[in-house]
Amino acid sequence: KALLLIFQGMDAAGKDGTIERVLDPLNPQGFRVASFKQPSQEELHHDFLWRSVKALPELGLVGVFNRSYYEDVLVVRVHPELLAAEQATPPGARLWKARFEDISNFEHHLVRSGTTVAKFFLHVSRKEQRRRLLDRLEHPEKNWKFSTADLAEREFFDAYQDAYEEAISETSSKYAPWYVVPADDKPAMRALVCGVVLHTL
Repeated sequence: KALLLIFQGMDAAGKDGTIERVLDPLNPQGFRVASFKQPSQEELHHDFLWRSVKALPELGLVGVFNRSYYEDVLVVRVHPELLAAEQATPPGARLWKARFEDISNFEHHLVRSGTTVAKFFLHVSRKEQRRRLLDRLEHPEKNWKFSTADLAEREFFDAYQDAYEEAISETSSKYAPWYVVPADDKPAMRALVCGVVLHTL
C-alpha cells in the first residue's frame, strides 16, 4: 500500500509547518514531499494531471503533496487568463465539470491501485491570514517567506473560497475524502491533521 496526503490552503494557512510536524516522527526514507509551484513550460505541454503523476508515492511509501493538481481548479479558476498558457478549453462550467470528473476518476484509480488518499484543506480566516503575512514582514527570520504576490492574491480571497467550496464538494468521496481543518489555531490544526492521518493508517 501507499499513502498520499494532499495539503491545500490559502497563502499562510500553515501547509509547510503542518507537513513538517506530521512527518517529523517518521523515517525520512519512508516518505517524499512534492511541492507544486507555477507550472514549467514542459508541464504546460502536458495534461494538468501529468506533473502530479510523476510525483506519486510508490507502494510502501508515504507521499505528501504541498498543493497539487487541485491548483488547476483553484488558481486557474480565479485567474482564467492562466488557461491560455495551457492551451486548454476556454473557461466555463463545462471545463470545470470535466476537470472535477477527471480528478475524481484519477483518485478512484489510485485507490483501486493500492494508494490510500486523504486530502486536507487548511481553512485560515482572512483576519488570521493578514496577521500571519504581516508577521512575516515584522520578524527578520520570517522575511524569506514574504512575497508581494501573497498580498495581491488577498484581493481574491472570496473568489478562492468559492472555488475551494465547489472543488471540495465535487471531489470529496468515500475513497478520497476531504478534511476541512480550521487553521487559525496552529497547534489544534496540527493535532487534528495528525489524528486524521493516524485514523487513515
